[in-house]
Amino acid sequence: MLSVELENLVRVGRLKREPVVREEYEGLIRNAARRLEDAGNDRLHAESRFDLAYSAAHSVAGAALRRLGYRASDRQVVFQALAHTLGTSASTWRVLAKCHEQRNRRDYEGMEAIDERLLRDLLTAAAEILREIQDRGELETT
Repeated sequence: MLSVELENLVRVGRLKREPVVREEYEGLIRNAARRLEDAGNDRLHAESRFDLAYSAAHSVAGAALRRLGYRASDRQVVFQALAHTLGTSASTWRVLAKCHEQRNRRDYEGMEAIDERLLRDLLTAAAEILREIQDRGELETT
């Protein structure tokens, strides 16, 4: 299924078209589910939980692109494309975009503190998009 918005991102070099590979798609979903489960462990430090939840969200957002035959050229576009890959609400992908910014500040500027509310919102958003892609059923293309 071609999306005008996704094809526009191909045209400007933010996405590229690639054949869907079942094993890759299923691996991304499996990894996202495991990371999200681990992120729910409140015995871990908030920073670790944030990293796990962010990775889970990124994996499932990448899987949503791969499901449609696209691959992202950078990390942020996978979240930006969620409205077109899963029909994700603007409020959800805004949370994920904010988490992307926080992840970059932590990784590149050494910022340590994790806002507990943002972590809760990230856990909710990651679970939402994981459920959404799982509800779509098995991948039909190989």
